[in-house]
Amino acid sequence: MDDAERTRRTEALRRWALAKLPGVDVATPLEKVSDDASFRRYFRLPAGDRNVVVVDAPPDLEDSGPFVAVGRHLHAAGVRVPRQLHVDLEAGFMMLEDFGNELLLRVVARTADADLETAYGRAVDGLVQLAGVDAGELPAYDATLLRSEMALFPEWFCEAQLGLKLDSAARARLENVTGFLVDAALEQPTVFVHRDYHSRNLMVVDDGPLGMIDFQDAVRGPVTYDLVSLVKDCYVRLPRRVVERIAARYHAELADSQALPDLPAFLRWMDLMGLQRHIKCAGIFSRLNLRDGKPGYLPDIPLVFSYIRGAAATFDELRDFDAWLGAVVAPGVATLAGRS
Repeated sequence: MDDAERTRRTEALRRWALAKLPGVDVATPLEKVSDDASFRRYFRLPAGDRNVVVVDAPPDLEDSGPFVAVGRHLHAAGVRVPRQLHVDLEAGFMMLEDFGNELLLRVVARTADADLETAYGRAVDGLVQLAGVDAGELPAYDATLLRSEMALFPEWFCEAQLGLKLDSAARARLENVTGFLVDAALEQPTVFVHRDYHSRNLMVVDDGPLGMIDFQDAVRGPVTYDLVSLVKDCYVRLPRRVVERIAARYHAELADSQALPDLPAFLRWMDLMGLQRHIKCAGIFSRLNLRDGKPGYLPDIPLVFSYIRGAAATFDELRDFDAWLGAVVAPGVATLAGRS
């Protein structure tokens, strides 16, 4: 979408929103809030004694149907997601409840290590609540989807972003890792999975439950997926002791209802699930840069890669993979980090 079309759509969104808000000055401008990893754009609009968020999601670039459907499902289940005030899927416009600007990420950034577990308390409450939401109508996080996500790593991260040439031995090694991680993921009980549950998608609205956003890719999948997305966040690193304490609390909350194994086995599931996610994220962040012209995620790749190395070094089954990462991939990541 070029600048002229972007300007045209912004004005059309503003007029659409103002028509839904009688009594608001027709000259009221939109205030840019953010873009995200999609083609959606978010704006804030003052509406008397409150603000609303209006969303431009061009229907030829973004299918907003899943956002609307999942959002309504979560709201009906009592999960704190933005209320959908008005929706026009044909135009690609939405008006949503405004949760403000206070991301959990900002709270964590000003929290001392000793208080991190407390700071994440409501995020764990949200995880437990999500696990109880009916996921029967959601797509399955199956082997096909897991594999397609990890395929982004060699294509977009290794080859396109780092410029590596992967030979048949490297591809065979990656295929073995993929199969191992898929098997580990499919061992787990399945629950409602937000699929991007982390500090940038959790909002501190008041003293009540955290607000959740960016839930449109929800699936029915492994019980540790959202947990590891939170505690091994691509944007902030938590000390391992905090990771394990948060995981232990989540495990205790769901142990009976989900027939979970003991905590060490559960932590193994979590760490392997995290490796799958971070392999995917390295590929996605690279694709966002190279295909979509969004380089803002490149500075996060070194942290993501450190998670990959840390998990690979933990498991005997992945020692060969870790050695390959260190010898072949790590130099390119170091160069990338120096440019970011």
